[in-house]
Amino acid sequence: MILIYHCFGSAHSSVVASAIHLGMLPLDRVPREEEILTLPHYDQTPREELGNPFYVGRDEYNWEVYILGLVNQKELAKRTIWSLLKIYNVPSHYLILADSLKCINNLTRLGGFLSRRVGLVSIGRPLTIKGIQKGYYPYVKLVKQVKKQIKERSRRKETLILP
Repeated sequence: MILIYHCFGSAHSSVVASAIHLGMLPLDRVPREEEILTLPHYDQTPREELGNPFYVGRDEYNWEVYILGLVNQKELAKRTIWSLLKIYNVPSHYLILADSLKCINNLTRLGGFLSRRVGLVSIGRPLTIKGIQKGYYPYVKLVKQVKKQIKERSRRKETLILP
């Protein structure tokens, strides 16, 4: 089973959500700056890598967790993914696409633009961290919702055997 947290550039919100999901960041408190900075892929995905899923880890339900940057093509990319699943007869319950961009605030958005788009990392990266810290609990809420879906699917023992 596969879980993909997706956002604009796979550098901030999807990284944070996947880290919370995998226990790399806490559920019960706002993480410190160094905890965020040391996350794999945090504020590092180059533009040419957008659209490529990055494996982050495996959760307690044995789901593979990925991050994915979809830029401004979210609906097109999602439609493509679901169509491919259908073409190859892969049951839709095999995949969860979780939109972490809906958790982002303007401070993180501005910092991400400055860091990833303009190249002002020394200004942008600290802004992204402040933004993540200021608006951390929507990420926790998203992860809890996703884990609830996974737990329900696991309870029903939905499985997939690929050819």
